[in-house]
Amino acid sequence: MAYVITQNCCKDASCVPACPVDCIRPVHRSGGADTAEMLYIDPESCIDCGACFDECPVDAIYYEEDLPPHLARFKELNAEYFERNPLRAENSPEVARRMPVPAGSLRVAVVGSGPAACYAAAELIATDGVKVDLFERLPTPFGLIRAGVAPDHQRTKSVVRMFNATFGRQQLRCHFNVEVGRDISHDELVAAHHAVIYAVGASDSRALGLPQEALPGSYPAADFVGWYNGHPDHTAHDFDLTGGRAVIVGNGNVALDVARVLLMDQTALTNTDIAEHALKALRDSGIEEVVILGRRGLANAAFSVSEFLALGHLPGVDVVIEGDAMEDSAASDFESSYKIAVAREYAGRAHTPGHKRIIFRFGATPLEVTGSERVTALRLEDGDVLETSLLLRSIGYRGKPIAGLPFDAERGIVPNKAGRVHDDAQSPVPGVYVAGWIKRGPRGVIGSNRTCAAETVAALWEDFNAGKLKQEVPQRDALLDLLRERGVDRLSWAGWQSIDATELERGQAAGRPRSKLVSLHEMVAAAQSCE
Repeated sequence: MAYVITQNCCKDASCVPACPVDCIRPVHRSGGADTAEMLYIDPESCIDCGACFDECPVDAIYYEEDLPPHLARFKELNAEYFERNPLRAENSPEVARRMPVPAGSLRVAVVGSGPAACYAAAELIATDGVKVDLFERLPTPFGLIRAGVAPDHQRTKSVVRMFNATFGRQQLRCHFNVEVGRDISHDELVAAHHAVIYAVGASDSRALGLPQEALPGSYPAADFVGWYNGHPDHTAHDFDLTGGRAVIVGNGNVALDVARVLLMDQTALTNTDIAEHALKALRDSGIEEVVILGRRGLANAAFSVSEFLALGHLPGVDVVIEGDAMEDSAASDFESSYKIAVAREYAGRAHTPGHKRIIFRFGATPLEVTGSERVTALRLEDGDVLETSLLLRSIGYRGKPIAGLPFDAERGIVPNKAGRVHDDAQSPVPGVYVAGWIKRGPRGVIGSNRTCAAETVAALWEDFNAGKLKQEVPQRDALLDLLRERGVDRLSWAGWQSIDATELERGQAAGRPRSKLVSLHEMVAAAQSCE
């Protein structure tokens, strides 16, 4: 018998060093974790010890006999991965052991509180003597774990449990509801710390560049995701859900999340932490069909095998495949070949009258958004016209420029080498670093940020050891005094815990896992009740 990694795998890779027989692949030391969609356990080598099960931060690992029916296929998926990629011994690098540093000798600001920021902070405070001040513009932490992960993926969201211990350490001080660039400047941040790490993600959505793309009814998919997840920036959106069809351009996991949320059974949605306003709007939705468009073929689809498989278990929803020959020769790796196999199964299923539909249409190039006052249709290169009142683009994200830092407008990132920010002359900017999507672009999943953050922190330590981070900085509390003088409603970790408790209590009263506060005013009020 063996353990099996399933759909919720976040590639955090905590399970890898826990395995006593080294049978989990691919691992970042060989480059695989940055390209593969998930991790896999070799069923022939697994000794059934359960160490990986205990370490998994998102409960994605099951004993094979305990696999629920909708995840049973992952037993085959894990086995087939190793049939194509036979297990070979890996030489694990030694974990760096850093000696404590004198108190006050290294104080680091981390801007952002998503996965990359959390991993970076955890890596830093693993060394005694290091102090970290974390800044987040919202009253709530965890970035896209809270505001980007689909509400029906509660196991994936549970990765935050791993970060709670980090935030509870005295070495880490949280400054929630504090925006760098508004409440405190970059220069002030640099002057108050020996180093600054920006881990602010990539919040801008890429545009399609189509005529009339800005018509009402056409939105970035990220806006819709923020809306149903209760992000304060997006709660005021008003999406037209009265039409029978929604069209999504792009076929990554975000597109699949949106399609699933649009068509999910209401009872299933109620059992999630979806925002109340979105739950009510979706209850009255008239959408029966979601079309997901991809310019290229199925083998090049950006969605993961695990999320593609999950669609086949949506009650009352048929999955339809159009516009792709599904030839094995098109596959370039294990994941793409498995996607083709799953698509063939979907194509061979009978469609049930009365079911809703998710239609994957490959090789489809959009040409023009049509409509006068709002979107009425999307015209494709092949002449087809898809009538819709809701058009969502899901073709990737871009980082935003950060005041005081150089910016690569073409790539949408802060230029850097291994996390060290570089200026226009390709010279390192002393004491300034980046991690996460603002560093490498919008690719990877939650756990991908662990390796990314570790690389950045390693660069910071190299600079510290080389004597490059030795400037004098004011007392740590001087920053608190500055924020108070400016009337900033700074919230601490205890403030977030109060918000968290309020949401959980509201959810319990409604028979839900959580009922989110969605306005900044409500959040601040709940947080200040314990400050």
